[in-house]
Amino acid sequence: MTENSSSRMDTPTNISLSPGISVSDSLEYKTVSVFLVLLVCGVGIVGNIMVVLVVLTTRHMRTPTNCYLVSLAIADLTVLVAAGLPNVADSLMGTWVFGHAGCLGITYLQYLGINVSSCSITAFTVERYIAICHPMKAQTVCTVSRAKRIIAGVWIFTCIYCMLWFFLVDIQVSQDGHVQCGYKVKRELYLPIYLIDFAIFYVIPLLLAIVLYGLIARILYLNPLPNQPDTRATTLRRSCREASEAGKGGRPGRPKSALSSRKQVTKMLAVVVILFALLWMPYRTLVLINSFVSTPYLDAWFILFCRTCIYANSAINPVIYNAMSQKFRSAFRGLYRCQQPDVNQRTLSLIQTGFSTVRDPRTSQPSSNGTNGKTRKAILSTNMTSKQNGSGHQESESLSDKKAEHFIDISSTTFGLALNGNEKSDWPPSNDTTDKQENM
Repeated sequence: MTENSSSRMDTPTNISLSPGISVSDSLEYKTVSVFLVLLVCGVGIVGNIMVVLVVLTTRHMRTPTNCYLVSLAIADLTVLVAAGLPNVADSLMGTWVFGHAGCLGITYLQYLGINVSSCSITAFTVERYIAICHPMKAQTVCTVSRAKRIIAGVWIFTCIYCMLWFFLVDIQVSQDGHVQCGYKVKRELYLPIYLIDFAIFYVIPLLLAIVLYGLIARILYLNPLPNQPDTRATTLRRSCREASEAGKGGRPGRPKSALSSRKQVTKMLAVVVILFALLWMPYRTLVLINSFVSTPYLDAWFILFCRTCIYANSAINPVIYNAMSQKFRSAFRGLYRCQQPDVNQRTLSLIQTGFSTVRDPRTSQPSSNGTNGKTRKAILSTNMTSKQNGSGHQESESLSDKKAEHFIDISSTTFGLALNGNEKSDWPPSNDTTDKQENM
């Protein structure tokens, strides 16, 4: 057991590893450690649960990007529960209290959450690249069903890959009877495994993110967006919507353009990637250095700082969503008030329904239809008269124009009543598929 304990102290790579016993037993260290871990983990657990609930219970939030964010939230929950909470128990009790099965299971869940979070970040980075740089391909590639299949594949692959940790950790008892969960292999055997894990789940995702976000930035900020198939139709619908609102005397609507929406989503995801790189860097650097030096650096306060950064990385993502995404912010507010997040979007339809009670649509529709019929007959008779009387052609044409204008006014009134009545209407039309993917 002495050899295993020394091997463990040579490479402090487990998140739940304890620093020097003398420092970790001090009251000051225990107080600061427990307070920081409980605070960060408490905020992170609540925030990530809200992200999952918001996306699963709100229909307009179910986009491909948000599916990857749900996977990231579940992975962060796994890290906070499997790494943070056992760390609190270890700090309070001063020894490992979860036994042999707890050592294997908790270590497995720690690395499962870490690796899935890295893969989820890579997945939504690639999805953003396809959606912005290849919008034609995104119509068929960037879909919710495909995102679900990719997420399922990521979890299955990571679950199988992390089974390796069942053979690398075990309960270790020091000479003074201190029980800890650590690695049972020597540094020479563990180092290649760690380097492969470090490259696959940290270095490669960051390099790929740098390249892809560089290409995305070139498209968004330097070059115009490629033409999309429904761009003209979307512009026409928005113009009609603005014109109708202005004609009614209301404030003209200011819908967010596709370019600004893409920029907002991309900025938010880029911040998630940057924080992932920065907050994991102290711990990764410490383990990498201690894997090669003869005397490892095991300062208790620096190890606590590294742990806190890891927990903060898993807890800060919901805060980023709330700060940088209006959709998430309104959805969080609706979930907090125990209401449907899309209540505000139905306000206009409720107001129109309320106004419809002033005038019964069942009585207004027949009268308006009858008026339309009389107007059509008048227009037809005027046209026939204009054809028969060649000398009064110009006068008949002007009369027909006036009645046609009157017919258009009546038709618009009837259309407004139909909207306010019990009949269903698809106006204003919904945006295209690409715009829905940008709404977060």
